[in-house]
Order: sequence, then structure tokens, then C-alpha cells
Amino acid sequence: MKVKLEIDPDAQEAEIVIKAKDISPEIEKLYKELQQQDQHADQVEGFKDNVSYYLPLNEILFFETDAKQVMAHTKKQAYLVKYKLYELENMLGVSFMRISKSTIVNLDQIYGLTRSISNCKIQFHDSYKTIYASRRYYKDLRSRLNERRF
Repeated sequence: MKVKLEIDPDAQEAEIVIKAKDISPEIEKLYKELQQQDQHADQVEGFKDNVSYYLPLNEILFFETDAKQVMAHTKKQAYLVKYKLYELENMLGVSFMRISKSTIVNLDQIYGLTRSISNCKIQFHDSYKTIYASRRYYKDLRSRLNERRF
């Protein structure tokens, strides 16, 4: 596949054109990812101590349910989010994926994986927080992380 970038100072907005002889699985995947990037927000609203915060998605480590509430975890804080996990799953881009019944993780923030018989421990860059991926999601998690490698 050949990739080409053209800079046009007269362009009104960025435009991406994919030229192909036919639709292959990798082109279809690329097209879907580009569409998803355009449709997803850059921030999510979180609440803590009656204050509303607008959290950049790239700073969120993971979302998890806790006592029927969804919490967004950053490196040092946790914020209440007014969405259900399944709604977040539909809203978030390709950088996020569900790793258990109660958790969605930001793949860009993962630092390390420790595999055990029943689950997988996930560690994050510059954070003491850890979470666990269930066996059911481990294979998909590994493949998504491998896709992101250079």
C-alpha cells in the first residue's frame, strides 16, 4: 500500500481520499477507523465534588462501573460519568476497548500486561492504578495491542 500526503494551503478543511482497485479487508478497516475518528468526541464530562470537569480522552486510563455508577479514571483521580458502559463503548474511538464486564480501557495508556491463569493484570504509564482483563477478552486485547505496534 502506498501512502501519500499533500499539503494545500488553500484547502478549507482536511480531506482524506482512499484510491484502490477494490476493497480489501485492510482498506475497509482503515476506512472504518477514519470514520470513527471523525465521529468521536475529544472530551467526556466528569463530575467530582459537585464540580463538572471536561476530561480529554487521551488522559483517561479506563472507565469502570462501581456500585452502578460509571467512573472515569485518570492517573490520579476518578470522576463520575453520566453514561453507561455500553454507551461509552459506542462513543469512544478505536483507542478504547472493553476488557471485562465492568471495564473499558484506553489502549494508548497501557504500560504492561501480566498474564495469570484466570485473568490479566494491566499497568499504566506513570500511575499506581492497575486493573484486570478477564480471560474472555485477553486474546482480543493482545491482538489490538499488536496491531498498534510500529
